[in-house]
Amino acid sequence: MRDVYRGLAVAAAVVAAAAALVVVLPSEPDEVVTRPVTAPPAAPSSSGPALSISPAVSASPAPAEAPAEAPAEPPVDRGTPTPGTTLAPGYTAMEALYADPRVPRLTGEFKRMSLPSPSRRVLEDKRTGLAVPRLPKPWKAYGPAPFSTKQVLPKTRGTSLRGMVVSCPLPIMEQDSARDTALLAARWTLNHHPKGAKISWLASQSVRNGWMLVYRVSHGDHTSRAAVVIMDGGMSKPGLVFVTVPDMQRKQWRDIGRVVSGVRVLG
Repeated sequence: MRDVYRGLAVAAAVVAAAAALVVVLPSEPDEVVTRPVTAPPAAPSSSGPALSISPAVSASPAPAEAPAEAPAEPPVDRGTPTPGTTLAPGYTAMEALYADPRVPRLTGEFKRMSLPSPSRRVLEDKRTGLAVPRLPKPWKAYGPAPFSTKQVLPKTRGTSLRGMVVSCPLPIMEQDSARDTALLAARWTLNHHPKGAKISWLASQSVRNGWMLVYRVSHGDHTSRAAVVIMDGGMSKPGLVFVTVPDMQRKQWRDIGRVVSGVRVLG
């Protein structure tokens, strides 16, 4: 009986040792699942090979080097405004005007023109709030588009040039002074003269609610007489009245004075 008990004790000891072995040595799959994953060191140890990084683990990026300072850009040359444009890039309206070789500076004193009495016959321009003198024959009213009112002289054989009187809301930027606005308007009227035309001033004076300029336009072997009147007719923009007569119709140059003297506010 004693031998039986001794055998059972030995068997129990063997079972306990096996159980201890299982506890001390856990299975490899459980260790892989439960162990927290840590990122490898940023740089490998000098005593071992480099470590590969698992796709599931992202390494912290190395700090970026400061970019080299960009060289300073050279100043931009804006050049000279192209003749015929209303406003060259980078220029104010008046700077573009003064840089235009077709339009001389308006300097010195001009004598006031002796203007005839205003005409009683007018065309009403309700877009500008202005009354425009209606000239007698050979002038005649004509389809105004793109202007508000338009009067023309008959065509002359051998040329497309002919006298014209038009009115419309100011087609250029209004300036602080009516005089500067009139200067810009005179430059704009070169769009309605032959290419290469140039201005020379004849008269400059204030008018009621605005300014008037009279000038000669030279183009090739010919000249034209022209004038602009800028006047505030109480609308959102001032009104422009423009008249031009080529030298082939010089008998009607006298009508330019009739136009500039007769423009007035409606009402």
